[in-house]
Amino acid sequence: MSFSLTTIVIIPVKSTDKVNPVIQLSTALLRKLQLNDHGELTLSIGRKTFLTKIQTEKLPDNTIHFPEDLMEFFYLPIQPLKFQAKVLPDRKMLKLGPIAALLTDSIDIRNNEPHFRSIHLFCEELQQGICENGGFFYVFSYEQFLKQGYYLKDDKWTAAQLPAPDVIYNRIHSRSLEYKVEFTHFREKVNQLMIPFFNHRFLSKWEVYEHLKDESKLDSYLPQTKLFSKDHFYHMTSQYDTLFLKPIHGSQGKNIIKVSCNPDSRYSLETSQKSMPANNKEFISLDELFKAIKPLIGNRIYIIQQGISLMTYQSSSMDFRVLCHQTMNNDWRVTSTVARIAAKQEFVSNLARGGTLTRPLNALRNCTSDKKSLEILAQMKELALETASCLDKSSQGIIGELGIDIGIDQQGKPWLIEVNSKPSKNFEDGLTKVRPSARAIIQFCTILAFDPAVIKEDI
Repeated sequence: MSFSLTTIVIIPVKSTDKVNPVIQLSTALLRKLQLNDHGELTLSIGRKTFLTKIQTEKLPDNTIHFPEDLMEFFYLPIQPLKFQAKVLPDRKMLKLGPIAALLTDSIDIRNNEPHFRSIHLFCEELQQGICENGGFFYVFSYEQFLKQGYYLKDDKWTAAQLPAPDVIYNRIHSRSLEYKVEFTHFREKVNQLMIPFFNHRFLSKWEVYEHLKDESKLDSYLPQTKLFSKDHFYHMTSQYDTLFLKPIHGSQGKNIIKVSCNPDSRYSLETSQKSMPANNKEFISLDELFKAIKPLIGNRIYIIQQGISLMTYQSSSMDFRVLCHQTMNNDWRVTSTVARIAAKQEFVSNLARGGTLTRPLNALRNCTSDKKSLEILAQMKELALETASCLDKSSQGIIGELGIDIGIDQQGKPWLIEVNSKPSKNFEDGLTKVRPSARAIIQFCTILAFDPAVIKEDI
């Protein structure tokens, strides 16, 4: 980071002066923070400030005694808390943070305890990482914004009124919810409070394609893509032996249609929903095929994507998920790369459809040499970073992470298959450790909390 932060621990103490609470710290910490003994200081936590006085006492370095009344003013639980600290000399202000909040629509109350469903372990992971690094983390729903959130206390998620956050990480699962009037009002309140809000919405598949198709560094890695219409469908069927039809707002491999032209000039149709009545049928003509597809699509907007003959893993479909996170100055880095292997009889590799994960080099070495595998992995990461950078520059709002799906064709060339603005948070090894991708989120929250000027404005 381009700014200096100091790790401190605040210890709650009984207030000796309830009217004019005083914070106490060691002389060494006072000098380190370049503050004045017995001077006035504005404390900033979340979106609240309080004018207080400073006293020096014989205390451990990097420890501040904090009056309980002051903790209650900031809506902090009365317990020792580790924070990052930054002094703003021109304003005589000491900012403590980050107060990072995760927004979700997946709060399920079980036996009087909240459970965050598919992201529950991930929330515990973020809590662990932020606690180790310094900061305060909680989970909330937009209906309860500024009224109630859940923080981890004694290994239990506890409901309380908590500070307005420095930064909000959007993990809403429902695309339709983001268009509701109530959610729009919530976003307006967030904007009024000037709270950075990242991964602010889902990106549609067509929107992503429109952003990337004119990028000279990327156009040769994009399968040809059109919005679904009868004319586009007939034209692309004449061009390619395989097509994939995908809902522009789809996720987890749902409702994808695969169309193939067989050597006998018959057409076959598969869907990722095995219960579909038209699944695995053959058709003599394009008219017959199109007639079968229309009810599968219904009123939803679909894209048609050129099918690529990709490398497989033991005869199963395979692609790669490259997870990218934003750092300082709109730079991006790769934090994770995995190979996704489709379940038998499936043509999509998503874990929600029974797919499994393996290390990318293990998967590539099954198809090509060690040297070529390393070259392909490097090319995938380069393609993912270029994609993330281009989307970040051309999209409105703050993007903190992207899951980029890449396929490798039979000649070893990478193809950009899909981009996910809210990638899944499955634990590859089942262990609740703080992964590099989670640490990247924590670092991004800290950047936004202490130096939002380095990030483009959230529109």
